[in-house]
Amino acid sequence: MDVRANSADAALQALVGRLHATGRLRVWSLVITIFGDMIVPRGGRVALSVLQEITGRLGVEAGALRTAMSRLAADGWVRRERAGRNAFYRLADGGRHAFDLATRRIYAAGPPGWNGGWTVVIAPPGFAETDAADAASLGFVRVSAGVYLRPETKGAPGLQDAFAGTLVVHGSSAEHPETLAALWPSQHTADAYRAFLSAFSPLAEALAQGTSFRGLDAAAVRALLIHDWRRIALRDPGLPAALLPADWPGEQARALVRAIYSTLLPESEAWLDAQRLPRPADPLALAARFGAQSSR
Repeated sequence: MDVRANSADAALQALVGRLHATGRLRVWSLVITIFGDMIVPRGGRVALSVLQEITGRLGVEAGALRTAMSRLAADGWVRRERAGRNAFYRLADGGRHAFDLATRRIYAAGPPGWNGGWTVVIAPPGFAETDAADAASLGFVRVSAGVYLRPETKGAPGLQDAFAGTLVVHGSSAEHPETLAALWPSQHTADAYRAFLSAFSPLAEALAQGTSFRGLDAAAVRALLIHDWRRIALRDPGLPAALLPADWPGEQARALVRAIYSTLLPESEAWLDAQRLPRPADPLALAARFGAQSSR
């Protein structure tokens, strides 16, 4: 094994160690990452053996994976199928909408566009806490009792039924002081972005110096990268750039994940091809994730 191969293996093992260092690993969440990043673009169906290869390289025992798949099936995320002696899992129809919404946020090229518009919701007394949780999932922040605020950005989800029976006011404002960002719980997310930069910057430097990952290792590192990124991106309030604090680290982290992902993509996709998964329906869109320039 040459020096670069040793460097790649050491980098992978360090990231695997980090994955397991924060306590008991939620294997089902890791599987969701792999499905969303690698399997959904290829039709949403995968052999259990392929999942076992990827998760096994990440230090997950086969029994833990089977338990995770049973949980995902019971919760309606996947359906189990058999073909002879082989087991396959397919993304359930009920989970596809959630994947589509998450995909737009995870692989966005940057903060959402904004024209200065706002939506203010004024709820009547007795507005349920469960409704308040729905409001947060739609991008609203609670300003005070019964008052919710959201900047109107391109692609923002509709209000659905979360605000039935409330007063909804749409308007715009030319003044938005930086202190407004304090309404959104961003410090924890900012710290998570900084931890992400600390963990993955050495990997980016190694790749820039010629370290490379082949086959399964490329798929494993890709899974680790997106697993960490996904968990931060989906709890990021998704503010437009004009409302972000001046020292916000999110875009530096996005640039890092973009650079690493584009480097890992060719080898990891070649490995998935070798597992006889269907080819991606839109390989150009896959290569252009995070706003990267497509070269495939």
